[in-house]
Amino acid sequence: MAKDRDQRRRRILAEFEQHPSLRVSQLAARLGVSAETVRRDLDALTIEGQIDRTYGGAMRRRSLEPSVSERHNMRAAERERIARRGCPLLEGAGLVMIGSGATTVHLARRIALEMNGLTVIAHSFGVATVLALNPTITVLMAPGAYHAGEGAIHGAETVGFLDGYQADWAILGASGMDPGGPSDALLEAGEVYRRMVARAERTMLVADSSKFGKRFPACWAGWSDISCVVTDAAPPEGVLPADAPTNVIVA
Repeated sequence: MAKDRDQRRRRILAEFEQHPSLRVSQLAARLGVSAETVRRDLDALTIEGQIDRTYGGAMRRRSLEPSVSERHNMRAAERERIARRGCPLLEGAGLVMIGSGATTVHLARRIALEMNGLTVIAHSFGVATVLALNPTITVLMAPGAYHAGEGAIHGAETVGFLDGYQADWAILGASGMDPGGPSDALLEAGEVYRRMVARAERTMLVADSSKFGKRFPACWAGWSDISCVVTDAAPPEGVLPADAPTNVIVA
């Protein structure tokens, strides 16, 4: 049935978000289906541009961003500097929304150490987990569909939930930054970030310098929507438009 096929292919994509490459035999064992079924699914997903076929299996498309679990171990020192610099900017806030990603988890951990009496709306389990270290912080977890690779919740229920709140700050990461604005590799994340921006008085973008000059499919804001960018190095010329009102803070 088409429904079973679609669910199986979503599971296959979720596996590739955890593992860069997999063989047909591995996927067949994990999904409990025949190798021939897996081959058909991999061929279809390759045609759709979701994965790249290899001899005996397939691999995550090279253009996709690594899963959040992989990103946590990358550029950790830079992300920690960004978190230390970004946290004081939130002084006086009562309600903030925090997006998913490795850098936002670093900032959430810093918030748990340095702030009290805050309410945070999160759609990332990583963000919620580190905030829970501080019993004075109330975490409201958005509902929706779970995305294993990002460790976060997305979808129409998530977006609808956010509409019920007005935040002092939205704190968001990005897969890329170019003159068009910040962007994300995951379309579902872009939908959530776009709504967080709309429901917040100010938006803080926290992203390290490896994101400069890169563009991904989900462009979720223009630079006029971003109050400040906290990063680890000054953006090279051309990344932000000359007339961008965004305040760039280098940690």
